[in-house]
Amino acid sequence: MTVNKIHVKAPGGWMNDPNGFIYYKGEYHLFYQYFPYDTRWGTMRWGHAVSRDLVVWEHRGVALFPTICEDQNGCFSGSALEYDGKMYLFYTGVHYHKPDPKDIHHCLDEQFDSAQLMLCSEDGKHFDNFKGKQVIIPPIEDKRVGDRTHTRDPKVWRGRNGWYLVLGSTTEDGRGKLLFYKSNDLASWSYVNSVSHEPHWGWMWECPEYLETEGGNVLLLSSMGIIKDGKREENQIICAAVDFEEKGCVMSLPDTFQYADHGLDLYATQSIKDEEGRQIMVAWLRMPEAVDGEWIGMLCMPRVIEVKEGFVYFRPHPNVESRYTRQITAPSEADEAGYRVSLDMEEGERLDIGGYQIFREGNRIHTDRSAVFGGHKEYRLAFETPELRSGCHLDIYVSSNIVEVFINQGEYVISNAVYGLTGKLQFDSMERLRLCTLES
Repeated sequence: MTVNKIHVKAPGGWMNDPNGFIYYKGEYHLFYQYFPYDTRWGTMRWGHAVSRDLVVWEHRGVALFPTICEDQNGCFSGSALEYDGKMYLFYTGVHYHKPDPKDIHHCLDEQFDSAQLMLCSEDGKHFDNFKGKQVIIPPIEDKRVGDRTHTRDPKVWRGRNGWYLVLGSTTEDGRGKLLFYKSNDLASWSYVNSVSHEPHWGWMWECPEYLETEGGNVLLLSSMGIIKDGKREENQIICAAVDFEEKGCVMSLPDTFQYADHGLDLYATQSIKDEEGRQIMVAWLRMPEAVDGEWIGMLCMPRVIEVKEGFVYFRPHPNVESRYTRQITAPSEADEAGYRVSLDMEEGERLDIGGYQIFREGNRIHTDRSAVFGGHKEYRLAFETPELRSGCHLDIYVSSNIVEVFINQGEYVISNAVYGLTGKLQFDSMERLRLCTLES
């Protein structure tokens, strides 16, 4: 049995998007895009991990896998919900018109159909892939509504007047687009409305999520082609506070967006309400190479989403934050899951965490992973936040392959994939650093 702490990691092979995140019968279930046979992308199925506290995760094998024509070439991303004690999984199934004869895990010329499917589990443990699947939205025929190929990632929620579903899509002139559907029974869905924006929000919107918080409503998007700087990973998570009218599914988007994480390594969010009713999320950490040649792909730590004065914050989940209780004096004393460094950083100061550089300059936080990224110069190596609003408190969570820098309790976050961190810490005022690791 594979067990992870804090971060869900591929249990061998390849992992990408988190899927079907749900709090169900006293446990958190988290599914993920999974190819177990190699450390590369392949025909997708859903892996399955479970936790009681969002800290210790137990992998439970494969939950979804291709069995019918509509998902013959992969069970792609989607969401989950509970109704009448049952767990419902919603996902995108893909069928290739022309598989690559030299590699059947890829198709030629992006010739494939995308359909939206549902599978119901009685207990969240058993998933009937042979008899339990139902196509709820077939490939879209009307180009004025959406794209037959690039429409995917159903997010389903219970509204005041029924069930609602949003899909990510693209317009004929190359702009991201959301498609809203409504249902009274989770099986029959009717198209209601769509929303789009100008091209600078990206050409395709993946993994859309609409969330309601006490401070305001939030739209999360994984937007394709939004950064054009010649580096890898043009696709990024963006977010914004939005207005949404359930009747008619009318959504008003602002002129500008935020990046959910300024490390620009995360992609494909999954969010839910936790057992206390907080909106929380995880996202996939994109990694350029496998670890020890055995696995590639992991998720960031769970984060609480909050809106304050129209600004979206992402702070560490209290379940995770509260577990770092054992004080240590050096990284060598840390639990295998890593450690946390906390400090108030002054203008001009620099902290070296095993080769990973964090410094404050011009009231912005900068990071540089050049020394701990294996020479992958095609990726971005240096990062910075926008101008800080006030103060500069850092909580830095350090693990062997990810560093997550939370500034001012989630005002901004920088998360980066890393390789080969050393156990050394360097800072001019070491006595100002507070180091903690997980309780035993």
